[in-house]
Amino acid sequence: MIRNLPTDLLRAFVTVSELNGFTQAGELLGRSQPAVSLQIKRLEALLDCTLFAREGQRLQLTQAGTRLYQYAKDILALNDAVFTDFSQSKMTGVVRFGMPSEFATTLLPKILRAYTQAYPGVTLEINCDLSKNLLAQPRKQYDLVLALQDAPSLKPASRLKEEELVWVSSPDHEVHLQAQLPLVLAPEPCVYRLRAIERLNAADRPWRLVYTNADLTGIQAAIQEGLGVTVLARNTVPDSLRVMPVSDRFPRLGKVGIHLLYDKRTSSDAILKLAEYIRLSI
Repeated sequence: MIRNLPTDLLRAFVTVSELNGFTQAGELLGRSQPAVSLQIKRLEALLDCTLFAREGQRLQLTQAGTRLYQYAKDILALNDAVFTDFSQSKMTGVVRFGMPSEFATTLLPKILRAYTQAYPGVTLEINCDLSKNLLAQPRKQYDLVLALQDAPSLKPASRLKEEELVWVSSPDHEVHLQAQLPLVLAPEPCVYRLRAIERLNAADRPWRLVYTNADLTGIQAAIQEGLGVTVLARNTVPDSLRVMPVSDRFPRLGKVGIHLLYDKRTSSDAILKLAEYIRLSI
Protein backbone atom coordinates (compact mmCIF):
# COMPACT_ATOMS: atom_id res chain seq x y z
CA MET A 1 0.00 0.00 0.00
CA ILE A 2 1.34 3.43 -0.98
CA ARG A 3 1.32 5.98 1.80
CA ASN A 4 1.96 9.73 1.54
CA LEU A 5 3.15 12.31 4.03
CA PRO A 6 1.04 15.50 3.83
CA THR A 7 3.32 18.49 3.50
CA ASP A 8 1.15 20.59 5.83
CA LEU A 9 1.91 18.12 8.64
CA LEU A 10 5.62 18.21 7.85
CA ARG A 11 5.59 22.02 7.80
CA ALA A 12 3.89 22.09 11.20
CA PHE A 13 6.47 19.62 12.54
CA VAL A 14 9.45 21.65 11.27
CA THR A 15 7.98 24.90 12.58
CA VAL A 16 7.34 23.47 16.04
CA SER A 17 10.89 22.07 16.05
CA GLU A 18 12.46 25.39 15.15
CA LEU A 19 10.36 27.55 17.47
CA ASN A 20 10.25 25.06 20.37
CA GLY A 21 6.53 25.43 20.93
CA PHE A 22 3.06 24.76 19.56
CA THR A 23 1.74 28.24 20.35
CA GLN A 24 4.67 29.98 18.63
CA ALA A 25 4.34 27.69 15.61
CA GLY A 26 0.63 28.46 15.44
CA GLU A 27 1.33 32.19 15.34
CA LEU A 28 3.70 31.73 12.43
CA LEU A 29 1.46 29.30 10.53
CA GLY A 30 -1.77 31.17 11.19
CA ARG A 31 -3.31 28.29 13.18
CA SER A 32 -4.43 27.81 16.74
CA GLN A 33 -2.28 25.91 19.22
CA PRO A 34 -4.76 22.96 19.37
CA ALA A 35 -4.78 22.76 15.55
CA VAL A 36 -0.98 22.53 15.41
CA SER A 37 -0.97 19.96 18.21
CA LEU A 38 -3.49 17.89 16.26
CA GLN A 39 -1.30 18.04 13.14
CA ILE A 40 1.65 16.67 15.11
CA LYS A 41 -0.50 13.88 16.53
CA ARG A 42 -1.64 12.96 13.02
CA LEU A 43 1.96 12.85 11.83
CA GLU A 44 2.97 10.70 14.80
CA ALA A 45 0.09 8.33 14.02
CA LEU A 46 1.16 8.06 10.38
CA LEU A 47 4.75 7.23 11.35
CA ASP A 48 3.82 5.26 14.49
CA CYS A 49 6.31 7.09 16.71
CA THR A 50 6.65 9.96 19.17
CA LEU A 51 8.33 13.02 17.72
CA PHE A 52 8.56 15.35 20.73
CA ALA A 53 9.31 14.94 24.43
CA ARG A 54 8.85 17.70 26.99
CA GLU A 55 11.75 18.49 29.31
CA GLY A 56 10.59 21.06 31.81
CA GLN A 57 9.27 24.03 29.83
CA ARG A 58 11.04 23.07 26.60
CA LEU A 59 10.16 20.70 23.80
CA GLN A 60 12.90 18.35 22.65
CA LEU A 61 12.98 16.19 19.55
CA THR A 62 12.99 12.49 20.27
CA GLN A 63 15.40 10.23 18.41
CA ALA A 64 12.67 9.61 15.83
CA GLY A 65 11.96 13.35 15.60
CA THR A 66 15.62 14.08 14.98
CA ARG A 67 15.70 11.50 12.19
CA LEU A 68 12.57 12.97 10.59
CA TYR A 69 13.68 16.62 10.81
CA GLN A 70 16.12 16.63 7.88
CA TYR A 71 13.81 14.48 5.75
CA ALA A 72 11.02 16.98 6.39
CA LYS A 73 13.25 19.95 5.52
CA ASP A 74 14.31 18.32 2.26
CA ILE A 75 10.74 17.41 1.28
CA LEU A 76 9.47 20.92 2.01
CA ALA A 77 12.37 22.50 0.10
CA LEU A 78 11.57 20.38 -2.96
CA ASN A 79 7.85 21.14 -2.62
CA ASP A 80 8.55 24.87 -2.46
CA ALA A 81 11.00 24.66 -5.36
CA VAL A 82 8.27 23.21 -7.59
CA PHE A 83 5.91 26.08 -6.80
CA THR A 84 8.72 28.56 -7.27
CA ASP A 85 9.54 27.14 -10.70
CA PHE A 86 5.95 27.32 -11.92
CA SER A 87 5.13 30.73 -10.48
CA GLN A 88 8.35 32.68 -11.01
CA SER A 89 7.15 34.52 -14.10
CA LYS A 90 4.09 35.93 -12.27
CA MET A 91 5.85 37.53 -9.29
CA THR A 92 6.51 41.29 -9.50
CA GLY A 93 6.94 44.20 -7.15
CA VAL A 94 9.46 45.85 -4.83
CA VAL A 95 10.58 44.42 -1.47
CA ARG A 96 12.35 46.68 1.05
CA PHE A 97 14.58 44.57 3.27
CA GLY A 98 16.63 45.73 6.27
CA MET A 99 19.37 43.49 7.68
CA PRO A 100 22.48 43.71 9.90
CA SER A 101 25.76 44.26 8.10
CA GLU A 102 27.29 41.16 9.72
CA PHE A 103 25.00 38.98 7.62
CA ALA A 104 25.64 40.87 4.39
CA THR A 105 28.68 38.81 3.45
CA THR A 106 27.24 35.43 4.44
CA LEU A 107 23.47 35.49 3.96
CA LEU A 108 22.90 38.22 1.39
CA PRO A 109 24.76 36.64 -1.56
CA LYS A 110 22.81 33.39 -1.20
CA ILE A 111 19.49 35.24 -1.04
CA LEU A 112 20.28 37.48 -3.99
CA ARG A 113 21.40 34.59 -6.17
CA ALA A 114 18.50 32.25 -5.45
CA TYR A 115 15.68 34.75 -5.08
CA THR A 116 16.46 37.03 -8.01
CA GLN A 117 16.94 34.06 -10.32
CA ALA A 118 13.58 32.62 -9.28
CA TYR A 119 11.73 35.96 -9.38
CA PRO A 120 13.36 38.28 -11.93
CA GLY A 121 10.32 40.56 -11.84
CA VAL A 122 10.87 41.49 -8.18
CA THR A 123 13.20 44.35 -7.19
CA LEU A 124 15.01 44.07 -3.86
CA GLU A 125 15.88 47.27 -2.00
CA ILE A 126 18.33 46.22 0.75
CA ASN A 127 19.67 48.41 3.53
CA CYS A 128 22.32 47.20 5.99
CA ASP A 129 22.47 48.79 9.44
CA LEU A 130 22.83 47.95 13.12
CA SER A 131 19.96 45.81 14.37
CA LYS A 132 18.77 48.36 16.93
CA ASN A 133 18.72 51.07 14.28
CA LEU A 134 16.64 48.84 12.02
CA LEU A 135 14.20 48.05 14.84
CA ALA A 136 13.92 51.73 15.74
CA GLN A 137 12.69 52.66 12.27
CA PRO A 138 8.96 52.96 11.60
CA ARG A 139 7.67 49.57 10.51
CA LYS A 140 6.39 51.03 7.24
CA GLN A 141 9.95 51.82 6.11
CA TYR A 142 10.74 48.13 5.58
CA ASP A 143 8.71 45.18 4.36
CA LEU A 144 11.02 42.78 6.20
CA VAL A 145 13.60 43.29 8.91
CA LEU A 146 16.18 40.72 9.94
CA ALA A 147 17.58 41.75 13.32
CA LEU A 148 19.59 40.53 16.27
CA GLN A 149 17.75 40.84 19.55
CA ASP A 150 19.64 41.00 22.85
CA ALA A 151 16.64 40.93 25.19
CA PRO A 152 13.73 38.47 24.75
CA SER A 153 11.17 41.21 24.14
CA LEU A 154 10.17 40.20 20.64
CA LYS A 155 7.56 37.50 20.08
CA PRO A 156 9.05 33.99 19.93
CA ALA A 157 7.24 33.45 16.63
CA SER A 158 9.58 35.94 14.95
CA ARG A 159 12.72 34.15 16.15
CA LEU A 160 14.50 32.08 13.52
CA LYS A 161 17.29 30.76 15.73
CA GLU A 162 19.74 31.67 18.48
CA GLU A 163 23.34 32.47 17.62
CA GLU A 164 26.33 32.03 19.92
CA LEU A 165 28.61 35.05 20.29
CA VAL A 166 32.38 34.50 20.44
CA TRP A 167 35.56 36.50 20.95
CA VAL A 168 37.58 36.83 17.74
CA SER A 169 41.25 37.74 17.25
CA SER A 170 43.96 37.51 14.62
CA PRO A 171 45.90 34.23 14.38
CA ASP A 172 49.03 36.21 13.47
CA HIS A 173 49.15 38.58 16.46
CA GLU A 174 49.19 38.29 20.27
CA VAL A 175 47.14 41.40 20.96
CA HIS A 176 44.68 39.33 23.00
CA LEU A 177 47.38 38.83 25.66
CA GLN A 178 47.52 42.51 26.59
CA ALA A 179 46.57 43.26 30.19
CA GLN A 180 44.08 45.90 29.05
CA LEU A 181 42.11 44.19 26.30
CA PRO A 182 41.96 46.33 23.12
CA LEU A 183 38.50 46.22 21.55
CA VAL A 184 37.46 46.73 17.93
CA LEU A 185 33.70 47.25 17.87
CA ALA A 186 30.81 48.80 15.99
CA PRO A 187 29.36 52.04 17.42
CA GLU A 188 26.43 52.15 19.81
CA PRO A 189 23.79 50.76 19.90
CA CYS A 190 25.42 47.58 18.53
CA VAL A 191 24.22 44.41 20.29
CA TYR A 192 27.69 42.86 20.12
CA ARG A 193 29.30 45.98 21.61
CA LEU A 194 26.88 46.10 24.53
CA ARG A 195 27.30 42.40 25.28
CA ALA A 196 31.12 42.56 25.13
CA ILE A 197 31.42 45.53 27.49
CA GLU A 198 28.78 44.15 29.85
CA ARG A 199 30.54 40.79 30.22
CA LEU A 200 34.02 42.31 30.58
CA ASN A 201 32.83 44.68 33.29
CA ALA A 202 31.07 41.86 35.12
CA ALA A 203 34.33 39.86 35.04
CA ASP A 204 36.44 42.88 36.18
CA ARG A 205 38.49 42.50 32.99
CA PRO A 206 40.27 45.76 32.03
CA TRP A 207 39.56 46.91 28.47
CA ARG A 208 39.91 49.89 26.16
CA LEU A 209 38.22 50.80 22.91
CA VAL A 210 40.84 51.26 20.17
CA TYR A 211 38.78 51.28 16.96
CA THR A 212 35.15 51.84 16.03
CA ASN A 213 33.62 51.00 12.66
CA ALA A 214 30.03 50.30 11.68
CA ASP A 215 31.11 48.20 8.70
CA LEU A 216 31.85 44.53 9.35
CA THR A 217 34.48 44.41 6.61
CA GLY A 218 36.35 47.26 8.30
CA ILE A 219 36.19 45.50 11.67
CA GLN A 220 37.50 42.24 10.23
CA ALA A 221 40.35 44.08 8.49
CA ALA A 222 41.32 45.79 11.75
CA ILE A 223 41.33 42.46 13.58
CA GLN A 224 43.42 40.87 10.84
CA GLU A 225 46.01 43.63 11.26
CA GLY A 226 46.23 43.01 15.01
CA LEU A 227 44.52 46.17 16.28
CA GLY A 228 42.48 44.28 18.87
CA VAL A 229 39.76 41.71 19.41
CA THR A 230 36.06 41.84 18.59
CA VAL A 231 32.82 39.91 19.06
CA LEU A 232 31.03 38.10 16.23
CA ALA A 233 28.35 35.48 15.82
CA ARG A 234 30.15 32.15 15.56
CA ASN A 235 28.72 31.32 12.13
CA THR A 236 29.94 34.62 10.66
CA VAL A 237 33.61 34.31 11.73
CA PRO A 238 35.78 34.19 8.58
CA ASP A 239 38.39 31.46 8.21
CA SER A 240 41.15 34.07 8.36
CA LEU A 241 40.39 34.87 12.03
CA ARG A 242 40.41 32.72 15.15
CA VAL A 243 37.85 32.17 17.88
CA MET A 244 39.21 32.63 21.40
CA PRO A 245 38.21 29.91 23.90
CA VAL A 246 36.17 30.93 26.95
CA SER A 247 38.44 31.68 29.93
CA ASP A 248 38.92 34.12 32.80
CA ARG A 249 40.29 36.57 30.24
CA PHE A 250 37.46 35.97 27.78
CA PRO A 251 34.15 35.48 29.63
CA ARG A 252 31.30 33.60 28.02
CA LEU A 253 29.22 35.92 25.85
CA GLY A 254 26.02 33.90 25.58
CA LYS A 255 23.62 33.98 22.67
CA VAL A 256 21.47 36.45 20.77
CA GLY A 257 18.23 35.78 18.93
CA ILE A 258 17.94 36.23 15.17
CA HIS A 259 14.48 37.54 14.35
CA LEU A 260 12.61 38.08 11.09
CA LEU A 261 9.86 40.68 11.35
CA TYR A 262 7.14 41.33 8.81
CA ASP A 263 3.36 41.62 8.72
CA LYS A 264 2.01 38.29 7.46
CA ARG A 265 -1.50 39.74 7.13
CA THR A 266 -0.63 42.52 4.69
CA SER A 267 2.54 41.25 3.00
CA SER A 268 2.56 40.59 -0.74
CA ASP A 269 3.48 37.21 -2.22
CA ALA A 270 6.92 38.59 -3.07
CA ILE A 271 7.54 39.50 0.59
CA LEU A 272 6.26 36.18 1.89
CA LYS A 273 8.42 34.26 -0.55
CA LEU A 274 11.52 36.24 0.40
CA ALA A 275 10.76 35.48 4.06
CA GLU A 276 10.79 31.77 3.18
CA TYR A 277 14.14 32.13 1.43
CA ILE A 278 15.62 33.92 4.44
CA ARG A 279 14.28 31.29 6.84
CA LEU A 280 15.79 28.50 4.78
CA SER A 281 19.12 30.32 4.47
CA ILE A 282 19.34 30.99 8.21
